[in-house]
Amino acid sequence: MVDRDELMQALNAELEPERFRDYCPNGLQVEGRREIRRIVSGVTASLALVEAAVETGADLILVHHGYFWKGEPQEVTGMKRERLRQLLAHDINLVAYHLPLDAHPALGNNTQLAGRLGFAIDGVLREDGVGQIGTPARPLSAPDMQAHISNVLGREALCVEAGDHPIRRIAWCTGGAQSLLTEAAALGVDAYVSGEISEQTTHEARELGVHYFAAGHHATERYGAQALGQWCRERFGLEHEFIEIDNPA
Repeated sequence: MVDRDELMQALNAELEPERFRDYCPNGLQVEGRREIRRIVSGVTASLALVEAAVETGADLILVHHGYFWKGEPQEVTGMKRERLRQLLAHDINLVAYHLPLDAHPALGNNTQLAGRLGFAIDGVLREDGVGQIGTPARPLSAPDMQAHISNVLGREALCVEAGDHPIRRIAWCTGGAQSLLTEAAALGVDAYVSGEISEQTTHEARELGVHYFAAGHHATERYGAQALGQWCRERFGLEHEFIEIDNPA
């Protein structure tokens, strides 16, 4: 067991949310009970995840996608009301880290994805550490890389081929980071991996000569929250369970 404030102090010291200009508050978003014994982690604080956390007796939910995003309606009605009602009724804390969990050099989504895909990291894509560049375990053709990503993540990745060159140098940024393709191309990579794709991304990839892979926003961001939950378990002796709420997007 650990006091919530002690846990939050340690998490904030590790992830340094103050370094980022983000689209949502990072850290404790909804306050629950003080004593923390059991953590549930997940990608997004959907109602399904909240209900699963209630069923498992969690004291705290740790996610990448939390609440209170810039530009969303401020009224606590409908879907937002029901999510918050469940948290407050069961005295469960909600903790979310967005960009800080993308950028962390060990626990972050991008480092965790690289480890699963066998990419060696030798640099970052943005100055704040969001996104990475490196090399695959061996040079691969675009179709072979598509098959590799699909096999590792357990769902079909979309591939936009931009020529017939092999992939020796690659960049990646999990989630909805297709807009960073041009920055990746400027670093001289052969391919770029993200979660989503926009209409213009296909044309940009072909014209830039960079193979593009859209591997799923949810699928590419399943690993940071897991790693952070495991970090809490190892540091404080807490129970931890990652709960997968399937999402094809």
